[in-house]
Amino acid sequence: MSDGRATSFGAAAGDYEAARPDYPFEAVAWMLEKLPHGSHRIADVGAGTGKLTRVLADAPDAEVIAIDPDPLMLEALRTAVPGVPTFLGTAERLPVPDASLDAVVLGQAWHWVDPAAGSTEIGRVVRAGGTLGLIWNTRDSGTDWVRRLTAIMHSSAAELMLDEYGPTVAEPFGALEQEEWRWVRPITRAQLHRMADSRSHLITASDAERRSIHDDMDVLFDELGFDGGATTDLPYVTRAFRAVRA
Repeated sequence: MSDGRATSFGAAAGDYEAARPDYPFEAVAWMLEKLPHGSHRIADVGAGTGKLTRVLADAPDAEVIAIDPDPLMLEALRTAVPGVPTFLGTAERLPVPDASLDAVVLGQAWHWVDPAAGSTEIGRVVRAGGTLGLIWNTRDSGTDWVRRLTAIMHSSAAELMLDEYGPTVAEPFGALEQEEWRWVRPITRAQLHRMADSRSHLITASDAERRSIHDDMDVLFDELGFDGGATTDLPYVTRAFRAVRA
C-alpha cells in the first residue's frame, strides 16, 4: 500500500463508520460459498472500522480476525465489533502463519494493494482450496444526480479501477468470478456530507478544497430539494469477486 491515501482513513474513522454503507449479507455469503465444508477461519484485511468484519462475525462458527495498517481504524473497529482480534498489517505483509486461514477477504481495499505481491502473501496464509474474496460498495452513477455528486467529490481510486478494468489477482489464485447486487440506501443530507469527508480525496485535500467541494454539494442538494433531516434513496451497486487458491 504505497499510496499515502491508503493509510489516511484513520483521520476520519468516525465519518467512515457513520456514513459508509454496510455490505449486503448475500454478497458476502456468495464470496465464501466455495469454501470447503467446515472452513471457518477468515481474515478481513484492510478491515477499517469493521464494515465487512461485522457481517463475517455473524456467520455461524466463524473465527474472524481483522487486519489493517491504521491503528485508529482498528480502534474504531474494536468498538464497533467487540471481541474480534485485531492486528496491524497489510495484504502484502500479513501477521499470521502459513496456511492458517480458510479465506482472506478485502472490502473497499484491493485497489490499494499491489496485486502480485498481495496474491503471493495471501496465498501463503490461505490453505489450498481456500478463497480470496474482494468486495466494493459503489454508488450507482447510472442515476443523473449521483453522477453529478461523484463529479463534485471526484471519483475514488476504487471507482476508477472498477470502471476501467476491474481487479486482478495472481498465482496461486485462479480466475476471478464476479457478481453484483443493486440496492438503495436511505441517506440524509448530513450523512452525504460525512460520506464525502470519509473519502481519501477529501481527507488529504486542503481546507479550501474541502470547503469548495461541500459548497458545490450544497448547491446540488438545494437544487434537488434535499432538506434537513429528510432522507433520499442513494442507489448502490455491490460488486463481489472470488478466486480459489490452487
